Amino acid sequence: MLDQSPIAQGSSGADALRNTIDLARLADAAGFHRYWVAEHHGGPMLAGPSPEALIGPIAAATSEIRVGSGGVMLPHYSPLKVAESFSLLAGLFPDRIDLAVGRAAGTDPLTTFALQRDRRQAAPDDFPAALAELLAYLEDRLPPDHPFAPLSRTLPGLPHAPAPWLLGSSGQSAQWAAELGLPYAFADFISPGGEAIAASYRERFVDSHRLASPLVAVGVWALLADSREEAEYLSASSRWAMVKLRRGELIAVPAPDEALANLESERRSGRLSVPRRRMVLGTPEQARSELEALAAGYGAQELIVVTITHDHAHRRRSYELLAEAFELAPRDAVAAAPGAR
Repeated sequence: MLDQSPIAQGSSGADALRNTIDLARLADAAGFHRYWVAEHHGGPMLAGPSPEALIGPIAAATSEIRVGSGGVMLPHYSPLKVAESFSLLAGLFPDRIDLAVGRAAGTDPLTTFALQRDRRQAAPDDFPAALAELLAYLEDRLPPDHPFAPLSRTLPGLPHAPAPWLLGSSGQSAQWAAELGLPYAFADFISPGGEAIAASYRERFVDSHRLASPLVAVGVWALLADSREEAEYLSASSRWAMVKLRRGELIAVPAPDEALANLESERRSGRLSVPRRRMVLGTPEQARSELEALAAGYGAQELIVVTITHDHAHRRRSYELLAEAFELAPRDAVAAAPGAR
């Protein structure tokens, strides 16, 4: 599961973050394998700017599920700071922490600039070097004569370490993941049709101490309900929010009725020219068939499912139906009831 901590219209960011903890408990109890939280800045729709701050409370509220970032937007940070933060989390929650990193900003250009510590000029585009430095800290692989080499041996969570992943939605990210022998998570919900990119990653993959063979996860937007019609209706909230986002207008997640009215008005006026992103919508049986076909197309061993609804109860229900559809084995953890804190 990928949780972007959506903020429903009429609620607050604090509500969204409490919903994230609630949903993580459900995921743990239902038998999901991973629970990743995203990084987004400066908008009213998503309340998750700091995966490193949110992962600890989630891991503490759950018992077995892996918890991680989906992902840390590395250009905003010092590689050492990221290594220290995730080492700390790995030390507290051994063998449960994932560190997926990405190159994107997770926000608009102005907010990106506001996030910079040094604003005298634009930050350099040095992602490959920053990623290599981050991995070197986590694996204690800096050359002995490197001035930063001793820092690897003082990471707070040793001997434990997070499992690194690379996120992407382009051929360049696939190439880096393949060359470094990293598992690769492709964001189909952002850039659909990346099957050839995933194939390129598998073809170019270099066996490494990190991973013996290629590992692909595909991120997909899905919403399950008791009928296809209900799933379509509930998805209107996210569809309208995305239309506004692509126009540079950020809004909280609207109620379905309001969203449908706006979408219909746009269609009638001919203004709705934004292509609809890929969504898997329907009953458990319909969704499983479509998700399995999508995973097969990518050659993916894992699906990462993101769901956004206006009502948190509907998001919970969607993931409950997803667990049932894939016959996940429930764990002993107890899922909090809707609205529980």
